Amino acid sequence: MIRSLFVSAALLWMAACATPPAGLTPEKQAAEAAAITALLEAQDLAWNAGDIDGFMKGYWISPDLRFASSGTVTRGYAQTLARYKSTYASRDLMGTLQTTDNEVILLSPDAAVVHGRWRLERGGDAPSGLYTLVFRKMEGQWLIVSDTTTSAD
Repeated sequence: MIRSLFVSAALLWMAACATPPAGLTPEKQAAEAAAITALLEAQDLAWNAGDIDGFMKGYWISPDLRFASSGTVTRGYAQTLARYKSTYASRDLMGTLQTTDNEVILLSPDAAVVHGRWRLERGGDAPSGLYTLVFRKMEGQWLIVSDTTTSAD
């Protein structure tokens, strides 16, 4: 819900201040941003259900997937999935994910960048930070091809 409000505000700002990328009418731009937001919301729901495999459905299944966090770069879908399952090996470690302040920037009909904030609520701590996601639209589906996640803690 919060994401939707921020996406709507960002889209209104972009429509008022910027020319859409070639091939993207304001209506198409809004529809693509909504599709990306829906994917991010589905990831949050999967995470909060303890479903890392479901969370990973938003990522490109490729050895070229890039995930940067904690000062390291992980390459490949299988390696990124293994990293998540190792780092968040229990439901308690996963906590409850809240993502906010998503700013969807459509670069072209098949490329976008999303900036946002994340926070995990879990027993004993509440780590948080920022992320930048690079999306590509492949075979009609938006997927994360690069994820750079930083910690504010």
